[in-house]
Amino acid sequence: MTKVSVLSQTGASVGEIELNDTIFGIEPNEAVLFDAVVAQRASLRQGNHKVKNRSEVAGGGRKPWRQKGTGRARQGSIRSPQWRGGGVVFGPTPRSYSYKLPKKVRRLALKSALSAKVVEQNFLVLDALSLAAPKTKEFTKILKDLSLEKKSLFVTADLDENVALSARNIPGVTVLTANGINVLDLLGHDKVVFTKSAVEKVEEVLG
Repeated sequence: MTKVSVLSQTGASVGEIELNDTIFGIEPNEAVLFDAVVAQRASLRQGNHKVKNRSEVAGGGRKPWRQKGTGRARQGSIRSPQWRGGGVVFGPTPRSYSYKLPKKVRRLALKSALSAKVVEQNFLVLDALSLAAPKTKEFTKILKDLSLEKKSLFVTADLDENVALSARNIPGVTVLTANGINVLDLLGHDKVVFTKSAVEKVEEVLG
């Protein structure tokens, strides 16, 4: 099993933890990671684009000129698609872009993302992460003690409001629970920081 140092909030090493190789030690599957990212980004699309078709454009109720005898092409309405200000043919309408990958594929993508972070040595484990009160200054100090200067993802076993509120105003920092980890956030941050209890929870669910 892969061993990773366990750090305190101050950055001091307080022990080691063995990671489950079936979750944190597999060969990352890039094709599955790509599919998972595309699927997740698709589900984030609002899909609220809308144009008016011929029946929705105001006006155009009267025939512009008589059918025959004018020498011009026959027209039934000034709101037909070929007219300026007319309806749009086959334009976009509100729709959902989301789709689901098979459960095994989603699990493999999560394992691949976690394993990739471990291989890159961008995976940290804390013995605990807690704050007495919501203080952005205190969380900034934790980042400094852990030498986290770039985009960082913190994963806790359960929701800690003090931690979440302290981190939400810091650019590049995201806090998730173990149940909410996803491929897009794992790959979108340079460093991933798990609490020890979050590691145990993920191993219990994906193991």
